[in-house]
Amino acid sequence: MIQLLFTVLFCQMAFILLLVFKTPLRKLVILGLDRLKRGRGPVVVKTVAGTVLLVFSSSVYSMVGIQNRWTEEGAVINPTDQVILANHLLEATLMGGLLFLALMIDRLHHYMRELRIRRKSLEALKKQRDYNVLEDEVTELRAKLKRLEADVEAKNKEVSSSKASAVALKKQSDGFVVEFDRLQGENQTLKNKLQSLDFKLSRSGSKKDS
Repeated sequence: MIQLLFTVLFCQMAFILLLVFKTPLRKLVILGLDRLKRGRGPVVVKTVAGTVLLVFSSSVYSMVGIQNRWTEEGAVINPTDQVILANHLLEATLMGGLLFLALMIDRLHHYMRELRIRRKSLEALKKQRDYNVLEDEVTELRAKLKRLEADVEAKNKEVSSSKASAVALKKQSDGFVVEFDRLQGENQTLKNKLQSLDFKLSRSGSKKDS
């Protein structure tokens, strides 16, 4: 019985060390405890804990009975009772430590699971916040893109208008050139006519003089 209690006690201490320190085996221990708390696991654990508590109470009751018997008998101390008392005391101490360590393992596992859940929640919240920030940036960039597209469209309209004006000015300039050529031709024709008239007038004047 005592050897079994020592074995269980050392196993519990090893479990606590594995839970406290970050080692590759900690995940396996947590996974095992998670599975232990599912299905019939809690019922079995409570049954074992109740049995240990009952034996612990029995040992304490036996120690109290021996102490009372010593008190009633006076100073007479039986060596057998001393051995039995020491045995019960050792068993009660080991079982009390066993129950305490079991409670500590349960609380450590609970708090570590809560910490893991909260950490995941914080990571999810951080990702959501980063996503919202990125979404805001994307919205802002889309708005800037729309403004740039509007500016480009306005510039394109201005360029088209400028091109149309340039084409109109070119057509008007071509018209002016044609008109200038026509006027220049008429001017040359008039000059030729004037020269012809001057020549005729000069000839007729010379004939009269002769």
